[in-house]
Amino acid sequence: MQTGDGLLVRINPLAGELAPNTLIGLCESAQRHGNGIVEVTARGSIQIRGLTAASACLLAEEVDSLGIAVRSGVPVDTSPLAGIDPMEIANPAPLAAAIRLAIAEAGLARRLGPKVSVVVDGRGQIELGAILGDVRLVAVDGEHWRLSAAGDETSARLIGEFDADAACVATLGILRAIAALGRQGRARDLSLETVRVATKGPEASHSFPPPSVLPDISPTRGEIRPASAPALAGEAKHEASSGNVVLSTTDTVAERTEAPKLPISPLVEEMSGRTEGGAKKRNLSSDAVSANDSNSEHSRATDSSPIGILPLTDGRIALGIALPFGSIDAATLIDFCIAATEHGATGIRPAPSRTLLIMGLDRAAAATLTATAKTLGLVTSPTDPRIRIAACPGAPACASGLIAARDVAAEIAADLGSDLDTTLSLHVSGCAKGCAHPGPAALTIVGDEKGAAFVVGGTAKGLPAAYTAGYEAARGMGRLTKLLAQERKPDENAAACLARLGAKRLAQALAQE
Repeated sequence: MQTGDGLLVRINPLAGELAPNTLIGLCESAQRHGNGIVEVTARGSIQIRGLTAASACLLAEEVDSLGIAVRSGVPVDTSPLAGIDPMEIANPAPLAAAIRLAIAEAGLARRLGPKVSVVVDGRGQIELGAILGDVRLVAVDGEHWRLSAAGDETSARLIGEFDADAACVATLGILRAIAALGRQGRARDLSLETVRVATKGPEASHSFPPPSVLPDISPTRGEIRPASAPALAGEAKHEASSGNVVLSTTDTVAERTEAPKLPISPLVEEMSGRTEGGAKKRNLSSDAVSANDSNSEHSRATDSSPIGILPLTDGRIALGIALPFGSIDAATLIDFCIAATEHGATGIRPAPSRTLLIMGLDRAAAATLTATAKTLGLVTSPTDPRIRIAACPGAPACASGLIAARDVAAEIAADLGSDLDTTLSLHVSGCAKGCAHPGPAALTIVGDEKGAAFVVGGTAKGLPAAYTAGYEAARGMGRLTKLLAQERKPDENAAACLARLGAKRLAQALAQE
């Protein structure tokens, strides 16, 4: 993939796990052939940046020599802890394997575009709700899966519930319908009737409609967004520029019966009872809270982030560590892998939310390795403000960047971490492409020819409400934080407050000395 800092290569290990020494070899290859930056994406893929056409071929040879088998074809995403997660409603691995086999037997991979994907979510400790998929299957119980199309868990259109065999047939039907549209086709381009017809197969009698047709909505995540073009049916729309499906909250669809009333303004962790699977805010036992029981900053008891200790079914643990803004220089990651090996790690798994899961540790080793990771600048706490800010490399790493996005994000996190409103989704983008966060955020700071633009409730392509100089972006965020503290009403979240204050008031705040 061509980017502003050269070619980017994305790697998904087929085994889902790399030995620490293998990851060290991959980092060394990134230093030799790229710009030495290694990333983990929001979906849990490894990315290596700054390659040329020639060096990408050399990297590919070294990936082969390291014995890293990589996934190809249509992505079928599951949790990296599938089958070993005690919090799972159902193990998604068998269904995912059946879907991959069915795709291969049908020869669909070559007929589908590179962005078509399937998500199979067993509802465990690793959240997959924010991952976009043309087809989404979410565990309802040990036998049934809820199928939806075209989006993440808040925007995808619910189709019905199926047992595992019928879910595989229905998924293949939708993928066939997408393939019929050509290589540019996506699920959002299908009508609701086409999707329903596509899901009918020999096992259709096993499916039944979902108990609710109301979308799960979290107003604090920025998932309710303006729409511009029709998608599946009703009032569903999508952003043509980013390909993100958007469902309006007034969506009405013929043939559907009225659903029971559900709240539509829940807390982030309680997405209106989660119509996709009935999961709720988790309460892990005190034994599974942290790598260091005396240190509350590692607590995962009320947080869905895969950072900290994650208990496994056999009594073992995994340790979740995040990369700051999803990126790290290869030399630092090598140092971390060496430390992980010294503490007995057997494997490292890339995971969603830009994290790495360290496998094979005992609790004492996990506590020591957590301290080492913190020293190296990695994210070791789910309360670290860096995990709430999306940021691309920006200038000078990316030729398209007009501001140093990650430097700005790091400065904001360091200076305002404790003052940042936890309901405020923040995106810092080097340019209007918005690569780090294609969807809307409560506040986006984006570089353009005038400096740093502040966009409220939109994407990096949105209309700016105010400007400041590029080098003043972090300080400008500080001024807005103070304004929010002064003006926010008791029953108002940060995004709503920003929208109410309007462009003139924001511009005044940014202009203050």
